[in-house]
Amino acid sequence: MLTVAIETVVYLCIGLIMMMLGYWIIDLFIPVDFPQEIREGNKAVGWVSAGIYAGLGFVIRSAIISNVITEAVELLQGVIDTAIFATIGIVAFVLAYFIVDLVNRKFNFNVALKEKNEAAGIMVFGIFIGIAFIVSGVIQ
Repeated sequence: MLTVAIETVVYLCIGLIMMMLGYWIIDLFIPVDFPQEIREGNKAVGWVSAGIYAGLGFVIRSAIISNVITEAVELLQGVIDTAIFATIGIVAFVLAYFIVDLVNRKFNFNVALKEKNEAAGIMVFGIFIGIAFIVSGVIQ
């Protein structure tokens, strides 16, 4: 029981760190100041932020489950694997954002998010969750 409790705390910490890191990295690539926009009540950026956290949480969950199911992995190796898969998720989110934005000629995500277009934020949320499902499927 104590081992499971320790593993839970460790995975919670690495998961939260990776989600916050992902949020920070994606904020660097999307030319909108996430914290400022959130303070101003920009729901579009709120949706994007929710997509980052929910999507990365799903990827991290799959990495943890994969380690538990496939073999008895030592905690350190499991944490490293989790961080690697979360990093892959972050990169995939950024690439998907720019690829969909490039292909979609009707509007620009960067402009739409700055203009507080909630529909655009929901669309980006969906892209991030969809990518999370794909990455998770590969992990499992």
